Amino acid sequence: MKNFKITITFVLLLLFGFSNAQKIGVVDTNEILNKLPQYKEAEARLNSQIDTWQSELQNMQSEYERKKAAFESEKVLLIGDQLKLREKEVVDLDKNIKTTTSLRFGANGEITKLRTNLVLPFQDQIWGAIKTMSEKNGLGIVLDKSNNISVIFLQGKYDYTEKVLTILLKGTDKKDKTSTKSKK
Repeated sequence: MKNFKITITFVLLLLFGFSNAQKIGVVDTNEILNKLPQYKEAEARLNSQIDTWQSELQNMQSEYERKKAAFESEKVLLIGDQLKLREKEVVDLDKNIKTTTSLRFGANGEITKLRTNLVLPFQDQIWGAIKTMSEKNGLGIVLDKSNNISVIFLQGKYDYTEKVLTILLKGTDKKDKTSTKSKK
């Protein structure tokens, strides 16, 4: 009799658990970002700025190497204040290169901040689209497989990336049509 009660309790718990189970969906926010035309445009502008900064740094590095080589070859001819002044010029240029590199390309540099600011508005849009999609599809949990969450196996019907993209791109299609009509 005791085993029967335990078995019944176990079966009831399983049934209760299955009836209250949450539907889970998965999206890939990196894929979504890469398919948004506005994000691609903003990323292209950022990459252009990065290229400009890299070019500036390369020019500074070339100037430093040129001045350092000139200083090294003329060092024996320079005396007193001339020697100190030229040496200070080379050292200051080296410091300037290191400071500029750190400020622009470092962990907390301008590029990191610009990239973060680039993604934030799109993250808000994606969040709204994911919320809409999850409500339409009755999902209780949505995982992002692009953020180091290991999804070992996923049936296609549980990947909602395309549905989120459809929601996001529907809004841009309407804006594009409106802007096209206003231009005419």
